[in-house]
Amino acid sequence: MQSNRGVPSAIQSSTLADVLERVLDKGLVIAGDISVSVASTELLNIRIRLLISSVDKARELGINWWEGDPYLQSQARQLAETNQQLQLRLQQLEQELHYLQQQRAESLPPVTPKVDTSPSYLEDE
Repeated sequence: MQSNRGVPSAIQSSTLADVLERVLDKGLVIAGDISVSVASTELLNIRIRLLISSVDKARELGINWWEGDPYLQSQARQLAETNQQLQLRLQQLEQELHYLQQQRAESLPPVTPKVDTSPSYLEDE
């Protein structure tokens, strides 16, 4: 008794779920080039490369860019907003510090250096 679990042939029908499972398990690469030219002058060239696979298969192939992309993480938007608020607050504090340093410098009396007018030859005696 033979099993029909082998590779489906044209006679066997496959459900969409079977096809999707096979594509995600093995992966699917679609590659193409689109070129728009007028009078033998290329105006536009688009290269399309598409890989469809499961996450596990992509990791096997060494593709895992989504793991380090902050915009794909759940708290990315909140972190970006908090970062922007902190940068604005830091800028305000630096401006305030600069203003206070200017006010302090303007309010202090001018410093006159103390000049020693005694002759230096008297110190050796």
